[in-house]
Amino acid sequence: MKYYIGLSLAAGSSMDSGLAIFDDYNNLIMVDKLYKMNDIMHFFDNYSSTKDSEICVSLAWDKTMLNGKWRILSKPYQMVSTNKLIPNQDNWTQRYATRGSEYFKSLADNGIGVNRFEIYLTRQSMHLNSCYLERSPADCKFLQQTLNNEWGIQLPQNMMPMSQLEAIVGALLARENYKNKENNIKVISTFKGLNVIDVIKNPNLLKVC
Repeated sequence: MKYYIGLSLAAGSSMDSGLAIFDDYNNLIMVDKLYKMNDIMHFFDNYSSTKDSEICVSLAWDKTMLNGKWRILSKPYQMVSTNKLIPNQDNWTQRYATRGSEYFKSLADNGIGVNRFEIYLTRQSMHLNSCYLERSPADCKFLQQTLNNEWGIQLPQNMMPMSQLEAIVGALLARENYKNKENNIKVISTFKGLNVIDVIKNPNLLKVC
C-alpha cells in the first residue's frame, strides 16, 4: 500500500500547517492541522507508513519583518538581488522560509520520497486557482468546492481550513509524481537540496480526455 502525503507548511508556529493523506485507492484517509515543527517531526517519525509514502511539502513564504517599506514590497520580486551595489542584509531577498528544510532533507536521505511545491503555481497548473483574494474565505470555499465537484474528493459541507485544502493539493501532486512522473511532472527548481515540482498539465483533465 502506498500513501500520498501533502503538507502545507506555514512560515511559523503561530499559523497552522495542513496535513492530508491519500491511500492507494484515492481515499482521503486523514486531514489535520499541526503548528510546531516538533509536532510535524513527531508525526512523520511515528507514522507507521512514512517509508511507504510519497510526500510533498509546500514552500512557505518568508514573513520575516524587515526594515524599510521598499524592502518588504520588493521582496517577492527580487529584481535587485543580483546587483552587487545593493547588499543582501538580513536575507531581505529571501522569498521562502527555510523552516524544516534540514528535517525534510533527512527524510529524503533515508530513502523517503520528499519533494517541495509552490502552492500558488500548482493551483494554477491544476486549474484550482480562483479570481478571489488569495486565502480569503471566498477563495477557500472555491477551492473546497472545486476539489469536491471536479476531483470527486468527498469533503464536508462546512468550510475547511485553507491549510488543509492546500495540503490536499500537495497530496494530489505527490500521487501524480509517483504514478505519472515521466509524463506529467516537471522540476521547476530546487530548494535546500530538494526538488520543487509541478504538473505539466492538469492530470484531472487528462483523465477526462
